[in-house]
Amino acid sequence: MSLVKLSIKGISYSQTQNGAYALILNEVDGERKLPIVIGAFEAQSIAIALEKEIKPPRPLTHDLFKNFAERFDIVVKQVIIHKLVDGVFYSSIICERDKIEEIIDARTSDAIALALRFNAPIFTYKNILDKAGIYLKANPLESNNDSQEIDDVLSNPDTFGLEEESNQSGETYSKHSLQELNELLDQAVSHEDYEKAAKIRDEISKRES
Repeated sequence: MSLVKLSIKGISYSQTQNGAYALILNEVDGERKLPIVIGAFEAQSIAIALEKEIKPPRPLTHDLFKNFAERFDIVVKQVIIHKLVDGVFYSSIICERDKIEEIIDARTSDAIALALRFNAPIFTYKNILDKAGIYLKANPLESNNDSQEIDDVLSNPDTFGLEEESNQSGETYSKHSLQELNELLDQAVSHEDYEKAAKIRDEISKRES
């Protein structure tokens, strides 16, 4: 089976489904998107790796794994989303140490969080993209409102594999000034509430674009 390279478009969260996040992966040489419903903690970790301006004062779990791996000369070479069964994605992390390659089973969200930290490429098989890939009519990551397509994905986790439930609040920041948003961002980072920080940073980015 042929492998298809993916890039990370970003993370979209639902305006209507509290605690629901969709990680959006792009087909590098095509137009299809692969949305994967993930939990709040994993969304937070991926958002931190994507957002270079948010620097955690202490390492998150995936940062700790990277530090541990580097200490023992373990390198993550690539991540492969290799299976889709009953709406759940399965992934493998391809690692190397002393020129010996190992394959480690992992949840897709964890695998991608690590791929970001190791600058490792992400792949899936063509048949999985044929089955689960979609064409989005709008770009939910550059719009003030999440697209209907993403909300449809988030409201049907059985189709795309929700990994864990979350009870986060539906707080929005549209009524805050830029100065207030930057102050809230600093407070969120200092309290290590990176999920909140990522949301605030999204709102700031919308204002500055």
